[in-house]
Amino acid sequence: MDQTEARSILSDHLAVLRGRRYDELRALLDEPEVSEVTGPSGVLYQVELQAMWDNRRSGSILVIASIDDGGWRAFAPMSESFIVAPDGSSVGD
Repeated sequence: MDQTEARSILSDHLAVLRGRRYDELRALLDEPEVSEVTGPSGVLYQVELQAMWDNRRSGSILVIASIDDGGWRAFAPMSESFIVAPDGSSVGD
């Protein structure tokens, strides 16, 4: 997997996620989004966007985006995450 290409694709997806409202991100708790993206090199990547409760009491959500090329990286995909509070603010940034 081309690390630079994969990181760029992942960053693009994270930018879109960060632009979503809290309730839209909360929908990822029940139904992760999976898509296939062809990189500039022609490599086909799978991108998965998912969420889980970071702290159920505060309502904060941990949002995770991961990417792999279907090879061995599928067992250890490259990933990045962020936490969002119910008011839409980022936690820990």
